[in-house]
Parts: sequence; C-alpha cells; structure tokens
Amino acid sequence: MTTEAFARVKIDELLRDAGWRLTDGLSIRFEYSLSSGGRADYVLFDRQGRALAVLEAKKTSVDLTNGEAQGRRYADELGIPFIFLSNGEEIWFCDKDQDAHFRPVKTVFSQDDLARRKAARDIRRNPLDIPIDTRIAGGGGRLYQIACIDTLSREIVQGRRKMLVEMATGTGKTRMAAAFIKRMFEASWATRALFVVDRKTLAIQAEDAFAEHLPHLPCYRVPQTGRRFQDEKRVTIVTLQTLVNEYEKYSAGYFDLIIIDECHRSIYGKWRRALDHFDGVKVGLTATPCIMQDEPDLDDEDRVSIRDTLRFFEVSRPTYSYTMAEAIADGHLTPYEIYRAMTTRTAATEGFTVSRNEIDWDALDENTRTELDRLFGTQDPLTVDPTVLERKFTIPERNRAMVREFRDVLEHGYTGPNGIRRAPEPGKTIVFAVTKHHAETLARMFDAAFADKKPSPSIRYADFVVSGTGPDDTIDGPAKIKRFKKEEFPQILVSVNMLDTGFDCPEVRNLVMARFTHSAILYRQMRGRGTRLAPDKKRFTMWDFTGVTLRHNDDETANEGGIVTVRATDKPPSRPRRLLTLDVHDEIDPGTREWVTVDETGRAFMDAEEAHAEALGAAFETWLETKQFNADQLRLLHLVKEQIIANAAELTSFDSWRFDQPPLSMNGGFERARAVFGGEAKLEDVLTAMNSAVFGQGGTDAPDPAPARRTPPNE
Repeated sequence: MTTEAFARVKIDELLRDAGWRLTDGLSIRFEYSLSSGGRADYVLFDRQGRALAVLEAKKTSVDLTNGEAQGRRYADELGIPFIFLSNGEEIWFCDKDQDAHFRPVKTVFSQDDLARRKAARDIRRNPLDIPIDTRIAGGGGRLYQIACIDTLSREIVQGRRKMLVEMATGTGKTRMAAAFIKRMFEASWATRALFVVDRKTLAIQAEDAFAEHLPHLPCYRVPQTGRRFQDEKRVTIVTLQTLVNEYEKYSAGYFDLIIIDECHRSIYGKWRRALDHFDGVKVGLTATPCIMQDEPDLDDEDRVSIRDTLRFFEVSRPTYSYTMAEAIADGHLTPYEIYRAMTTRTAATEGFTVSRNEIDWDALDENTRTELDRLFGTQDPLTVDPTVLERKFTIPERNRAMVREFRDVLEHGYTGPNGIRRAPEPGKTIVFAVTKHHAETLARMFDAAFADKKPSPSIRYADFVVSGTGPDDTIDGPAKIKRFKKEEFPQILVSVNMLDTGFDCPEVRNLVMARFTHSAILYRQMRGRGTRLAPDKKRFTMWDFTGVTLRHNDDETANEGGIVTVRATDKPPSRPRRLLTLDVHDEIDPGTREWVTVDETGRAFMDAEEAHAEALGAAFETWLETKQFNADQLRLLHLVKEQIIANAAELTSFDSWRFDQPPLSMNGGFERARAVFGGEAKLEDVLTAMNSAVFGQGGTDAPDPAPARRTPPNE
C-alpha cells in the first residue's frame, strides 16, 4: 500500500477532484516520453494541447523533496513553468522561475486555473512599473496609501506570499486595496482576486466601493451559500460564512490574489481552513495594534488574536503600518475629545455594594427573587463588579442617569473647575451597549429624552441594532443602518456588535461608551467609528460612562491602531439571558466629571504648565537613574522633585536656599540636606548636576556654596 502504483491511484482521484479528464487522451498524458529518454509520470495540457505542468509521483514512503530535481528537469525540458509533486496524500507546487522552494497546496490546480496562470505569467510585468491610479488611492495627500501599495508590490516581486497591512480605521483600506488590485491586474500578477469580509453588510459596502473605483473590472458579491462563483468575473467578494461552505468546490489555484479584510477575525478554526485552501498571494488588512502582544496588562484574548494574526501571515510585525496617531497628525482622521462621567455605582472600582434592604423584594418575580436570594447567601451586602453591569445585573437608574447626562451636556456643554466651558458637536451618535435588552432599553430612554426634537411622535430619534447570530439578532438591521447613514432620523443608533467594526459613517460626531470592555483591540475599533472626516467636522466626542477610557489609558503609541469582537459564530449557542434588576438609586458622580482633550497622537492634552511640569519630572527621573544615592539621599531628592513639579511654572532652577522654605524646612531644612549629602560642597555639586539635567543649565541662580545663597534672592 506504499508503492508508487498505489500512490498513482490516489493521485488520479486528486486530478479528478480538480476537474481533470483522465481518459480523453488530451488533458493528461501518462508516462510521457521526453527527448532525453526520461518519462514524466504526468504531464498536464491545456485545451489546445499545450503542456502546462508536470506532476511527479512518489510513493508515500519517499520524501517528496526527492522528486524536486527530477520535476525541475522535466519542466525545463518541456519548457513549462509549473511543477507538482504528490504521493497521493500531499501535493507540493512550484513555479520554477518564481519560487526557490516547493510549497504545499491543498489541490492540484484545475486545467482552467493553470492555463489562466500560464497566460498571465507570459506577459507579466514588474508591478512597480505600473502607475498607481491616484483617483482611487493616494489622492488628497494620502501618500501613505501609495507607500503601502509600493511596499506590497515590492514584497510580491521578491517572492513574499503573505503580507499584513495595519492601517488605522478610517484611513481607506478598501480604496488602497482597490488600487492595489488594479495594479496587480495590469501587471498580470493576478487575473482573479478574492476579497473576504466577515459580515454581509461589509460585503455590500465593499461591492459598492469596488463598483465605484474599479468600473472596468467585473466585480460581484456572492450573495449566499450555494451560489457558484462566477468564473468570468475578476473580483469576487464573499463573506467568511459563505466561503467556508464553498471553498472545497474550487481548486487551490482558483484565486491568484486574496485580500482578507479585518483579518484578525478570519484566521481561526474553520475560517483558516477556508483561507488556507487557496494558493493565491494573501494580504491581510487590519486596524489591530499588531505588535502590542507583550504588554503586561493586555487582555488575554487580544494577546492570542495578535499572536495568531502575526503567525498566520508569517511576520513578526506588519508588512506596512499606518497608525491612528499618524493619520490624525497628517490630517486624514478627525481628532477627538473625551467627556468622562460615571455614575456612583460605576465609579466604584473595587465594586459597589447592594444591601438586602435596598431591594424591593415584593416587586421581584419569583425567579429573580430566588436567584438574588441565592447570590446574597450569607453575604449582606453583596459586592458587584461594575464591569458586569448589564450582563448579570442591571440598574435602570444608572441607564437613566447616562441618558440625562448626555442630553444635558450636549445642549449646555460642561464647565470644568478651571472655568473653561467645552461642548460637543451635535450630530449622529452611536451608543455601544452590552446586550439586546440593554440596547433596547437605552434606545427607548434616548428616544423619550429627545421627544421634543422629533417632527412626529412616530419617528424614532433613537433606534437599536443587534448582531450575535442568535435569536436576539435585529432582523431589519441593515435597513436601520442605512436609514441612520442616509436619513435625518434616527439621530442615535444603539449597537450591540453591529457598528463596532467596519461601519463607515463620517457624520458620526458622538460615541457613547455604555459598554465596558477589557479588550484594547475592541476599544480601539469602537473608537475608530468617529474618526472619519466630514464637512465642518472638527472633532468627535467620546462619552465615557463606564470608565473604559481609563482602563485603556487612551494612549495611542506609534505601534497601535484599532479590532474586534470575538466572532459571534465562535461563541457558544445563544441562550436566553436573565438580568437581575437592582432597583437601587444611581446618579452621575460629580467627582468623575471631566473633559479630556487629546492631542494628535491620541494622548490626553495638557496645557503648557502641565506639560512643562511633566517634562521636568521625566527629566528628573532620567537624571536620577544615572546616579547612585543612598536611601536618605533618595528620600530627600524625591521631595525636591515634588517641589520642582509643584512650582514648575516659576522655577528655572532649584537652589539650596529652598531647603529652608516650607515644606522642605519641616524636614530639617538646609542643615539636614547638608548632612545627608556629606557637606555643603557636595550638596551644591548634586544640585548643579541636577539643574543641568532637569533645566538644561545651572539655572538663573547658579548654585553657590556661600551661606548667603541659602536665602531667597529678594532678601
């Protein structure tokens, strides 16, 4: 059962699976005689009788590498580029002029696929010589799109078959992909492309975009499972859900180029199997922060997602990266501000307590009463983690407080303790909710709160959409989303897993974070819904009612971008969810109200004094790391640092006389400092070095060991 003859029986089946006709005497020639006297096990021909590929058979007990030289020799003699090796179990493939090594493929390529590849190969040009269509990508100063396309083209010419592009949400990944596809087609490096998305709405969106940007290329969307791909079309757009049920009907060579949108959600389990089936060059598009997997506080699911994405594309970092911070700085994305206001219960970071006597037990149904009684057990009060609100517990007053706060600040703005008033821009608003129940509750509350703004009571000022591939899904979700984008109402759309990724509505000016997430990837993706440019849109506002911006520090680094919920289809079967209603009081905690302005890098903006104080403190710590001090000296120096930061606006140096001023005078003053550092001269040497490092010079009052310098200059 390990002989080559037995292997050939299995290889024949593999050829039939790929649509080859074994008995017509034309498509396949067995034991094909060569002029050198050798015999090729299989030679595959096109419909006109021209040789396309050789297939060298080996028995299963022989390593396929043993057939590489033989296959290349036969291909050279026949003047053909393609070589297959197989033992009936494995199939390896090589384009001998392009590939240094053979690679495993899932099937033998079909006759049509081989012929198409051969024809394109004969007229192939260097894609870097093909001009990029700047009407599609690169226009309006978006030079990063051109740089991305050039990088991908260069990698492909060099033999790379898997590439990963990280581009921030809203920077035009689809447009870049369209221009890249056009270049690859014009250079004849591809004649059939696949564009993969994970949602039907995104497939429709991609189809519209390609129809606009690639009108000369026949593009189409596979509407559903069971519909055969259209061989005559050049670009196929398909959802993962459809692809996973259709891929085995096609040979591994059916697509030359595969672009995977939001690829971080496409490389797991059965999804990966469908993508691995095709041999085409694969390009992943994502807004995921791809190189943050080693951060100590990163969510475990994020870490796995990032790790597996990098592993799938066989890279340690993205092939090309353009971050949100870069895009905001370049003026291609809208900057944002954060209005943070949490309710008393939400702000309780250590959990909030609920006592038995706070609950109206008589108002509860029997099941809720039983469940609450079980949870209380011998505990009273019960401690509740705020991050699980709307998952296990719901507080109606908390939701009402958020809605009231939104309406009030939207209309009147917020005046901070410094007397500065800031106000968000009114406009389209997305609210991120936890569950269908939560979304429906918030939609009703928002609708009631803005009833006076509706032209008719029957109009919905606020609506909701839900996706979870379960019974809670919103049946008319696409229609609601279309109305939200195209029509005046609804102004507010509450979402559960529908608008957090891939949704494109530039007019969105407000994002309400009513959902807490530990996932930095999902958080950045949600935030990205507001970044797109629109006329008269100077910024967008994130309303943080859950503390999620605190959890993620809202601090973009040069390596971050934005990704995603766990795919609904990978979740356990949906089960009815029972919320335990806590009929307790809750309201916005005034102490949590703050308006955070962020700069073009995504970091919280500080005024000049705050920024200067922070810079001095950082410089002090940098200097301290280069020195060796004992515990007493370090303790005193940390007090000095506190004084420098507290008085940053007026200080240009720290001089010895300040030790005799409060609060340092209460720590023994100058005499204590002199003793700690072993004398006045040594103390002054330390201060001289510190001033040079922290202030950039010795200070306006250069340190002087003379006792007179221990008093302020005006004395």
